[in-house]
Order: sequence, then C-alpha cells, then structure tokens
Amino acid sequence: MKHHVFNQVVESEEELRSLYGYPGELVNNKTIAFMDHHCREFIAKSPLLFMATSDSSGACDVSPRGDAEGFVYVLDDKHLVIPERPGNRRFDSLRNLMENPQVGLIFIIPGLEETLRINGQASIVKDQEIMKHMEAHGKVPMIGIGVEVEECFIHCAKAFKRSHLWESDYWPAKEALPKPAAILAEHTKKLGVSEDEISLALKESYEKRLY
Repeated sequence: MKHHVFNQVVESEEELRSLYGYPGELVNNKTIAFMDHHCREFIAKSPLLFMATSDSSGACDVSPRGDAEGFVYVLDDKHLVIPERPGNRRFDSLRNLMENPQVGLIFIIPGLEETLRINGQASIVKDQEIMKHMEAHGKVPMIGIGVEVEECFIHCAKAFKRSHLWESDYWPAKEALPKPAAILAEHTKKLGVSEDEISLALKESYEKRLY
C-alpha cells in the first residue's frame, strides 16, 4: 500500500510490539466464547450498541443500534438477535452481512465506562416467533440480525475516561453543537433542499417513524 500523505507507517506486528509491547495475563485470558450470566446482564441493561461489518472486499461500516435497555434478545449462551427498526433504508450493515457474516459489537451502558465486546457470525433472520420477543410500541420487527457468539469480553474504560463522555461538565454547550440539518443540506445541495426543510423532515421522521 502506497501512502501519499503519511511518510512513516508501522507495517508489521513486530514493529508494533517493539513500540508498545505485549498484553498482560489478565488481557490474554479475559475472552470467553459464550455469554455467561455477567454478559447477559450487561446486554439486558444496554440501550445502545455499535455494530461493525464489512463487505467481501473489506470495505467497513459501523452502525449504531439503540432502543430501551434490553432491546437485544438473547436466545441462549451462544445466540442473540438485534431487532431491525425502521431506518434510512440504505441497509449498509445488512448488505455487508450478506457478503461477509463476520460482525463486531460493542454494548454500552450509560454511566459505565467499561463496554462489552462481542464478535461472531451474523445472519439476517425473520423467524416470527423470535421477532415477537422484540416488539416495541406495538410494532414487531420484520427482521433481525442473529449473531452466533465466537468471542465475548469486557473492554477497559480508558477511552471513556479520556473522553469524559459521561461527565456532563465536559459536554459542549448545545448552541455549539454541529447542526445535522445544515450538514445534510450542504452535502446534498445538488437536490436544492434547504436546511429548514431538512430539519422539518428529520423532526417528522423522529416523531412518527421510530418503530
């Protein structure tokens, strides 16, 4: 791979290890191949996860999935299902999974700085008996993402500690936040849709089409 901007790159694990060393025994032994009662409790209290997928060429995508805590249905110690709620219909993750079933998940609990990571094999499932377990606001999802767990482990809190994510004193003022409608208007300016029109469309979507 040629780099036109970065002049010095790490190109081997040996070089990487020479810079940072090796993990300790705790890290080397923390991975399990199933969801024990601790992992199941974590999932039951998590209202948000991030899902990483890639297509057959290796092009990657990360997508959030969120709902009320416990929205992910755990069938047994090796299988879970993530409901597919209404979205923008791009289906980036789902199309990737049709080409490459490998999936990586990070479960987050508000206020807790450690996260739960799960890696495994995924498929798009539509078993209605399973879907009924994930009904929300009177709506049963048509499909879900079924995951067969291969790795499960707790990830340390350093990223959350560095970012102060759960500490409101570090949060930016609301008026200083990026404006999604303005960004969308700029990125889709060839369509001639104004920021106000996009803002109204987003508001309607969030109010009427969450489920």
